[in-house]
Amino acid sequence: MIIWLNGPFGVGKSTLAAELHRALQGSLAADPERVGDLLRGAMSGHELAQRDYQDYPPWRQVTATLVTSLAAYTGGPVIVPMTVLDPHYATDLLTPLREAGLPVHHLVLHADPDVLQQRITTSDEFPGDPVRSEAVRAYRRRRLGGMEPDADRFRCGAVSRLQPPPSRHRRPNPRRLPRRVRHAGRARR
Repeated sequence: MIIWLNGPFGVGKSTLAAELHRALQGSLAADPERVGDLLRGAMSGHELAQRDYQDYPPWRQVTATLVTSLAAYTGGPVIVPMTVLDPHYATDLLTPLREAGLPVHHLVLHADPDVLQQRITTSDEFPGDPVRSEAVRAYRRRRLGGMEPDADRFRCGAVSRLQPPPSRHRRPNPRRLPRRVRHAGRARR
């Protein structure tokens, strides 16, 4: 099983991924950002270098292969906390997972914009390096306006409009996930 956690920066994807990892026996969390870091380093200075690693088709291919391979190797749930705004990119990522016969739960988390702004402002991505941390915060503030993935745009699988837990101390109940997941494209009531 794949649990893909999507949503804007600061919505709680990493926090929820860590809590799900603790709650789901045999699970692991896979962060595709590390694949992006690898590609960014490999492509540095190349004429085809992109600013956003998600724009590299190899990032989407390697990420899908990594997640599929981890699920096959471990047999446990793979939790993937990653913002993917472009529905075509989401299709590129999620379709191979489904074609491999894996159940995929694509969850889109939402939070109030003021909450997101506050979380971005207080984040410390690089402890001890305020310049790098501020650069990340500035990037996330710039992207915040276009960061709310619209669940209706994602026609590539299960999507949920979950609210993040109000406290880091509250554990999600994994048994409730299937009841909160709805399939994108199903008629709204």
